[in-house]
Amino acid sequence: MNSKRFNECLRVIRWTPINIASALQCDLSWIEALEAGNEEVPEGLATWLEHLAKVHEAAPPPKTFAGHRAKL
Repeated sequence: MNSKRFNECLRVIRWTPINIASALQCDLSWIEALEAGNEEVPEGLATWLEHLAKVHEAAPPPKTFAGHRAKL
């Protein structure tokens, strides 16, 4: 997986670099290196991200819930 696809997968699953670093319990700087193409995306991580992206593409969230507020 190249950095362009890595970033596309994050966009599709709506994760920021902080979100994926938290999910993986890794350093944000490593995620930033993956984003920039300065580190190679490990095969297992690439496979997992591709799977998540495919699931999110197949079942996107509803378009809008405008006007609805969360109850606290």
